[in-house]
Amino acid sequence: MQRSVVLVKPDGLQRGLIGEIVTRFERKGLKLVALKMTKLSHEVLDEWYAHHKEKPFFTGLKAFMMQTPIVAMVWEGLDAADTIRKLVGVTKGRAAEAGSIRGDFAMSQSNNLIHASDSVENAEKELKLLFGKDEIFSYESGVDCLVYSNEERGQK
Repeated sequence: MQRSVVLVKPDGLQRGLIGEIVTRFERKGLKLVALKMTKLSHEVLDEWYAHHKEKPFFTGLKAFMMQTPIVAMVWEGLDAADTIRKLVGVTKGRAAEAGSIRGDFAMSQSNNLIHASDSVENAEKELKLLFGKDEIFSYESGVDCLVYSNEERGQK
């Protein structure tokens, strides 16, 4: 199973959308394996957004991400990174597909409620930046047999 990182950004926290966001992933059949509220440091944000470091909006992005705590989660499932990105919707909220989290709740490109890892490689990097090994849990879910076929779960 693949793991992917999701952050509920300060605007999502302040708007009271954490429960709605968690519910969307649970209803899809993804499994929550880590969850915490945390403040992001300059160091973490410099590494997290290293690809934006030279862009004019970088300072404002960091300030936005540090204005309140964020809620960090790790979700697990088959093709988790791609599945989560579809549930989240495109970056610009007002252009996001109806039915996606951003499509239903966001209007802005920057205040777009949520971050989701864009690849398995980035998910692994992000996971290590925010979570210790003792904060991520492996467990058998009682509904795994209802979410995936036996073949998908590696059973005969």
